[in-house]
Amino acid sequence: MRLVANAVLDREEIGRRAKQLYEQTIRSQVETPKNIGKMVIIDVEIGEFGVDATGLETSRRLHAKRPDALLYGIRIGYDVADAIGGVMAAIRAIFCTLRALASN
Repeated sequence: MRLVANAVLDREEIGRRAKQLYEQTIRSQVETPKNIGKMVIIDVEIGEFGVDATGLETSRRLHAKRPDALLYGIRIGYDVADAIGGVMAAIRAIFCTLRALASN
Protein backbone atom coordinates (compact mmCIF):
# COMPACT_ATOMS: atom_id res chain seq x y z
CA MET A 1 0.00 0.00 0.00
CA ARG A 2 1.43 3.38 -1.00
CA LEU A 3 0.72 6.12 1.52
CA VAL A 4 2.15 9.07 -0.41
CA ALA A 5 1.89 9.95 -4.09
CA ASN A 6 4.66 12.35 -5.14
CA ALA A 7 4.20 14.60 -2.11
CA VAL A 8 6.87 16.30 -0.05
CA LEU A 9 6.36 15.58 3.62
CA ASP A 10 7.72 17.59 6.52
CA ARG A 11 9.50 15.96 9.46
CA GLU A 12 6.41 15.96 11.65
CA GLU A 13 4.32 14.18 9.02
CA ILE A 14 7.06 11.61 8.40
CA GLY A 15 7.19 10.95 12.14
CA ARG A 16 3.42 10.75 12.44
CA ARG A 17 3.17 8.23 9.61
CA ALA A 18 6.04 6.15 10.97
CA LYS A 19 4.48 6.05 14.43
CA GLN A 20 1.12 5.07 12.95
CA LEU A 21 2.67 2.26 10.88
CA TYR A 22 4.70 1.08 13.86
CA GLU A 23 1.74 0.99 16.23
CA GLN A 24 -0.74 -0.53 13.77
CA THR A 25 1.32 -3.16 11.94
CA ILE A 26 5.01 -3.33 12.82
CA ARG A 27 5.28 -3.37 16.64
CA SER A 28 3.67 -6.79 17.04
CA GLN A 29 6.18 -8.24 14.57
CA VAL A 30 9.39 -6.71 15.95
CA GLU A 31 9.03 -6.18 19.70
CA THR A 32 10.55 -9.44 20.86
CA PRO A 33 13.23 -10.00 23.51
CA LYS A 34 15.88 -10.64 20.82
CA ASN A 35 15.14 -7.28 19.14
CA ILE A 36 15.18 -4.99 22.20
CA GLY A 37 17.75 -2.29 21.53
CA LYS A 38 17.89 -2.86 17.78
CA MET A 39 16.67 -0.33 15.22
CA VAL A 40 13.62 -0.78 13.02
CA ILE A 41 13.75 1.38 9.89
CA ILE A 42 10.45 2.19 8.16
CA ASP A 43 9.84 3.45 4.63
CA VAL A 44 6.88 5.68 5.51
CA GLU A 45 5.59 5.80 1.94
CA ILE A 46 5.13 2.07 1.37
CA GLY A 47 5.33 0.58 4.86
CA GLU A 48 8.33 -1.65 4.18
CA PHE A 49 10.64 -2.07 7.17
CA GLY A 50 13.63 -3.97 8.46
CA VAL A 51 15.46 -4.53 11.73
CA ASP A 52 19.20 -4.57 12.41
CA ALA A 53 21.59 -3.60 15.19
CA THR A 54 22.22 0.02 14.11
CA GLY A 55 19.71 0.68 11.33
CA LEU A 56 22.46 1.36 8.79
CA GLU A 57 22.17 -1.93 6.90
CA THR A 58 18.41 -1.63 6.59
CA SER A 59 18.60 2.06 5.64
CA ARG A 60 21.07 1.29 2.88
CA ARG A 61 19.01 -1.65 1.62
CA LEU A 62 15.79 0.39 1.54
CA HIS A 63 17.52 3.33 -0.18
CA ALA A 64 19.06 0.98 -2.76
CA LYS A 65 15.55 -0.21 -3.64
CA ARG A 66 14.02 3.29 -3.57
CA PRO A 67 16.60 6.13 -3.60
CA ASP A 68 13.96 8.74 -2.67
CA ALA A 69 12.51 6.70 0.19
CA LEU A 70 11.50 8.61 3.31
CA LEU A 71 12.91 6.55 6.16
CA TYR A 72 12.29 6.79 9.86
CA GLY A 73 14.01 4.83 12.63
CA ILE A 74 12.82 3.59 16.00
CA ARG A 75 15.01 1.98 18.67
CA ILE A 76 12.94 -0.99 19.79
CA GLY A 77 12.05 -0.89 23.48
CA TYR A 78 13.85 2.36 24.37
CA ASP A 79 12.84 5.96 24.94
CA VAL A 80 15.65 7.35 22.75
CA ALA A 81 17.44 6.23 19.62
CA ASP A 82 20.92 7.04 20.99
CA ALA A 83 22.66 8.63 23.99
CA ILE A 84 25.93 10.51 24.38
CA GLY A 85 27.23 10.74 27.92
CA GLY A 86 23.91 9.62 29.35
CA VAL A 87 21.83 6.56 29.97
CA MET A 88 19.23 5.06 27.68
CA ALA A 89 16.18 3.93 29.61
CA ALA A 90 14.28 0.92 28.28
CA ILE A 91 10.76 2.32 28.35
CA ARG A 92 9.22 2.73 24.91
CA ALA A 93 10.16 3.42 21.30
CA ILE A 94 11.03 6.97 20.28
CA PHE A 95 11.37 7.99 16.67
CA CYS A 96 14.20 9.63 14.76
CA THR A 97 14.72 10.41 11.14
CA LEU A 98 17.54 8.52 9.50
CA ARG A 99 17.47 9.87 5.97
CA ALA A 100 20.78 11.75 6.38
CA LEU A 101 22.37 8.78 8.14
CA ALA A 102 21.41 6.42 5.32
CA SER A 103 22.93 8.63 2.63
CA ASN A 104 26.42 8.34 4.18
